[in-house]
Amino acid sequence: MSTLKTNNVQVGQSVTATNNFTLYQPSSPDGTVRLGNGNSGSVTDVASFTSAGVFAFNSGYGSVANAYGCRAWVNFNGTSTVAIRASGNVSSITDNGTGQYTVNFTTALVDANYAASITSNNVAGVGNSVGNPSSLATSNMAIVVTSPTLTDVRDIATISVAVFR
Repeated sequence: MSTLKTNNVQVGQSVTATNNFTLYQPSSPDGTVRLGNGNSGSVTDVASFTSAGVFAFNSGYGSVANAYGCRAWVNFNGTSTVAIRASGNVSSITDNGTGQYTVNFTTALVDANYAASITSNNVAGVGNSVGNPSSLATSNMAIVVTSPTLTDVRDIATISVAVFR
């Protein structure tokens, strides 16, 4: 294995700075590795990784800021035989009765202090539905899908859940 020790590595040979990327450490090292756009002498930050593992990036807002990733997501059929259409960090869905489901995580979250967004499609002749978390745990979350007035629970054909922490 070889080791390269340098303060920056430029990818690209263009004399126009905007056509190159530079991976660099600041002149006063702070445990952060940065990715910038431009030549090594004039770099605009695009992303960074701290020694603590924090990832930050500029996604067009003018500055580099911490990224808070989606820890789990799923799109599933909540009618008849419950079935996952697509997912990330979700191992299965448990059908707990009409309009009641448990989303089981493949890898447990660090704690239950996460935010969940739940959406569902409209039901022809019935109208909108609302998805609400009924309990949050590190290994799963229970959700209930109801009418907007919360008067009845219902099975819905398309339910999507995203978990952020």
